[in-house]
Amino acid sequence: MRPKALALGCAVMATALVLSGCGSGTASGGKTKLTIGLFGNFGYAELLKEYAAAHPDVEISDRTASYSDHHKNLAAHLATSSGAADIEAVDTGYVNQFKATPDKFVDLNTKGGDQLKDRWLPWKWEASLSKDGKQIGYGTDIGGLAICYRRDLLQNAGLPADRDQVAALWPTWKDFMAAGKKFQEKAPEGVKWFDGGPTVLNAIVGQASTGYYDKTDKIVVGENKEIKDGWDLVVDGVNSGLSSKLLYSTPVWNTGFKQGQFATVTCPAWQMAKIKDQAGPEAAGKWDVTSVPGGGGNWGGSYLTVPKSGKNVDKAVELAAWLTAPEQQAKVFKSAGLLPSIPKLYEDPSIIDYKNPYFNDAPIGKLFTDAAKKLNPQYQGPKAGDIQTAIGNAMQRVEQGKQNGEESWKQFVGDVQK
Repeated sequence: MRPKALALGCAVMATALVLSGCGSGTASGGKTKLTIGLFGNFGYAELLKEYAAAHPDVEISDRTASYSDHHKNLAAHLATSSGAADIEAVDTGYVNQFKATPDKFVDLNTKGGDQLKDRWLPWKWEASLSKDGKQIGYGTDIGGLAICYRRDLLQNAGLPADRDQVAALWPTWKDFMAAGKKFQEKAPEGVKWFDGGPTVLNAIVGQASTGYYDKTDKIVVGENKEIKDGWDLVVDGVNSGLSSKLLYSTPVWNTGFKQGQFATVTCPAWQMAKIKDQAGPEAAGKWDVTSVPGGGGNWGGSYLTVPKSGKNVDKAVELAAWLTAPEQQAKVFKSAGLLPSIPKLYEDPSIIDYKNPYFNDAPIGKLFTDAAKKLNPQYQGPKAGDIQTAIGNAMQRVEQGKQNGEESWKQFVGDVQK
């Protein structure tokens, strides 16, 4: 589940040719017009410029919405067979919901996908297959997990800044909270240990052996001890004054990066692009990346789907296959930090040895490919994305003082059971 930048409407990429309107069809000059629906920074700006240069008969634009709005809008467009982009991104938290109606999407297996399947991690390919074997989407990235942290803020509070020493502070999430309490004793004024409870909780959920659902699609979050224990731990952190109480992917959260309001943030690979976008060039070198408490885990990852309602499905399929090919996934990793879902790249020296200069030359290539090799994917039920939103809202109620931890948990469990 990848909550990304908030944006609305039919935003045309700076690198794409300007188009009129939002739909697909034939553009001026007889060119084929393709749209791609996203929910944030997929790292495609330069790639779409490259593709357009190599395919002068195609014009491409994107429209980007918030995480929740994007998926709600897509469901509405599919229901009416009208309004969907030619290519629509779908997050891992929603892929089960959409693959339940495979008739709304082009079966990529009938367009050569069955010859490409060995590109991807087996579980990544299988996660977007419908029960009758139709492939609704090509995998983009996977999330992985790490912690991104502000070196300067930790040093100012008397904690180490070296990434190996920082990782040693928090082998477990309990240790992470204990380190946060030490940090708050000497923290710069107005700075908290982490950005907000929902972000930390999502990482803990991503490490659980079972998430919100069991494999029969039964909602089991209310009886899931791993998640409840994580909830209680995060609530304790909030009550101990460790949280900036900011909800991820909101304007105030973005401002928190710019103003340095928190020292750590849960960091799936795609989060690095978000940090760089929001913290700005003045924070280059202040941020670093190290191992996540508990090791392993996953948060996020997406797919590119092609709705059947599009007017140019063959050209859309061609573009989706190109964007998710190994060469393009490697470029996106280096430009935006999105972790490839293609295992052969985990042995590529240009990936393994890659260091990110913005993050103090952190060896993110090795850090995230090591994490990917250890990843045991968690089953995602039909409404996992909606439940993630609900548990984030529940934690926000605690942070805002509207309910205590037990009251909010009880309401959350009741809400999702409905």
